[in-house]
Amino acid sequence: MNIFGDRQLVRRSGVVIHAEEALQSKVVALYFSAGWCPPCNQFTPVLAEFYNELKENELPFEIVFVSSDKTASDMETYMKKCHGDWLAVPFGSEMIQELKNRYHVTAIPKLIVVTDDGDVVTAMGRKEVTENGPKCFTHWAHAIAIARGEVATTVTKASGRFTAEIGRAHV
Repeated sequence: MNIFGDRQLVRRSGVVIHAEEALQSKVVALYFSAGWCPPCNQFTPVLAEFYNELKENELPFEIVFVSSDKTASDMETYMKKCHGDWLAVPFGSEMIQELKNRYHVTAIPKLIVVTDDGDVVTAMGRKEVTENGPKCFTHWAHAIAIARGEVATTVTKASGRFTAEIGRAHV
């Protein structure tokens, strides 16, 4: 995943993981949140249930938590209390502000699904998860497959209908 390069992420257990390995071939959602935020505390359990359901079905999905917590201890407590076993940008990393700036995050909670290059698939992830549950994963995965060149798309001139073909796109 190009937006993280060779940087490291952490699991709520404290295990450090190389971002590139952990996120390879997955649909990735960036979760901007904090334990002190009441709307975050309402949405995070919903997101954890969503995450667990996708994982139980062995779908290639990962969340990267981008914390707005005030201390490392606050972040750790929030992750252990409310989060699924997803990844996080380490507390105090300059990457937190870089991601907030890149994605224009001015309010939390915010769930943004991105391509491997960091392009936005949806900035409305919170709404989509809340309203559609795991069904929204299919849309996200399809958009990312197109971005990766794994799905060829064509518009038939006569009908104007959109069709997609799974497989390696040919140029």
